[in-house]
Amino acid sequence: MKKSKLTVTRTAAELANQLGLTAADGAEIELRSALNSKIIEAVRRKGLTHAQVAALARTSRTRVTAILNRNTQAVSTDLLLRLLYSLGFTAKITFKSAA
Repeated sequence: MKKSKLTVTRTAAELANQLGLTAADGAEIELRSALNSKIIEAVRRKGLTHAQVAALARTSRTRVTAILNRNTQAVSTDLLLRLLYSLGFTAKITFKSAA
């Protein structure tokens, strides 16, 4: 069996590059990861159960559990934002030139 080469990346842009993705894909990874991290932090600080978070955001407990376990492949960015807002936070997105 052939050994795999270990590659370490420190940013979403580096990860996207290593995976052969576009810079836009890297930006999406970074945004969704930041949203996910803030949701996890907010749920922990508030001491809410998965069921309570689901009720606040009007989604299923199963989806909340997936998000809190960082399994967001089948979760829309809209739902991540809705969860964040239902936990009492807002998101501020800033724009800058990529070039």
